[in-house]
Amino acid sequence: MRKWTRDGEVVVGRFDRQEAAVVRGLVSQIQDMLLARADEAPQDELSELTGIRTGPSTAPDDPILGRLLPDFHRLDPDAPDPGDLDSAAALRSLHEPELLDLKTGTAGVVLDTCPPEGGEVRLLPEQAEAWLASINDVRLALGTALDVNEDMPDELPPDDPRSPHLGVYHWLTWVQETLIEAVMS
Repeated sequence: MRKWTRDGEVVVGRFDRQEAAVVRGLVSQIQDMLLARADEAPQDELSELTGIRTGPSTAPDDPILGRLLPDFHRLDPDAPDPGDLDSAAALRSLHEPELLDLKTGTAGVVLDTCPPEGGEVRLLPEQAEAWLASINDVRLALGTALDVNEDMPDELPPDDPRSPHLGVYHWLTWVQETLIEAVMS
């Protein structure tokens, strides 16, 4: 991949076939996980009548989903303690469906704009923002799966099963950084 560049209001990148397959495959996996989580939402008559959706009231058991869908907290200092299980459950139930829609929507933008066979990607500002959000979600998921932390070396020994995946993580970091640079220029 070449570094993202700016062409007027459009941000331009180029992916070879393998790079496009990696991006599309990882984004699809995250989208599938999020859609499965959305399917777990309780269905009730009140939601159907009012159009107000509610989500699960408990945090995901999967550590990757837990990283992508963290607990919700109130910013109001007079609000009940955010550690209060009833408050956290209510906030999750109210806000998780919206977050899931946002995350699956940004994944859809990446899948719609990244050519399966590789090639040039031309993004309008809103599409670039969606790419940034979706690539960030992939990096969060991959970082969680690899147990990336500040003490982890940039390279792992070749016999470490995480080694090739860490390379993908670093490449995605570069893709995200150069996209930010192009968006900001």
